[in-house]
Amino acid sequence: MTARAIAIDGPSGAGKGTVARAVAQALAYRYVDTGAMYRAVAWKALRDRVGVDDEAAVEPIAARASFNLDGGRVVIDGHDVTREIRTPDIDVAAAAVARLPRVRKALVAHQRALAGQGGVVMEGRDIGTAVLPDAAVKIYLDASPEERAARRAADPAHVLSGAALGEVADALAARDRVDRTRAASPLVQAPDAIQVDTTGVSVDEVIDRVLALVRAGLRGAAGRPARSGAD
Repeated sequence: MTARAIAIDGPSGAGKGTVARAVAQALAYRYVDTGAMYRAVAWKALRDRVGVDDEAAVEPIAARASFNLDGGRVVIDGHDVTREIRTPDIDVAAAAVARLPRVRKALVAHQRALAGQGGVVMEGRDIGTAVLPDAAVKIYLDASPEERAARRAADPAHVLSGAALGEVADALAARDRVDRTRAASPLVQAPDAIQVDTTGVSVDEVIDRVLALVRAGLRGAAGRPARSGAD
């Protein structure tokens, strides 16, 4: 059992980032956005003129990278790329990088190291299934495709903000297909994850519900015998 580790998974636009940040703040845990790590690796690959589908070239970038994800920033090897990784080009590049099994293996090692420091809320698409399969609490957030598209279109933090709803919906559907069908760690709900459908539910209500589930899960985990970490 990975004590004091919370895994939050789900598709794009389900509210993972907002909920995970709020839960981490409420528990005084570290918040880790694993998607930003893939984006950062993609940014560095492009900067180094490395093909993002060249697994042999991208894997060393991911394996040797130094990450700083504190305070909402995304820093890779000393470069603050918080803003640079939120572009259409990086969207495409990150999706390509995320399909590479050796790159995923390298980043999973980084992510488990972060979780090993204790007190972490980690969000992504394979946290409960591949990164932290023994997380104390696993949450799977989802929402209808229409709602996810509307949220993404209205979110100023994303490059699709302000785009036509149909365009956003098409982009999310394409990303869903990639995430759910890739060979390496596809997006799937872990069998022991608690699904929370956020369709038509306010952000505050979702946060309250997830926090209640997390706190109950942590109390239950505290009473279970510890197990060794995943391989």
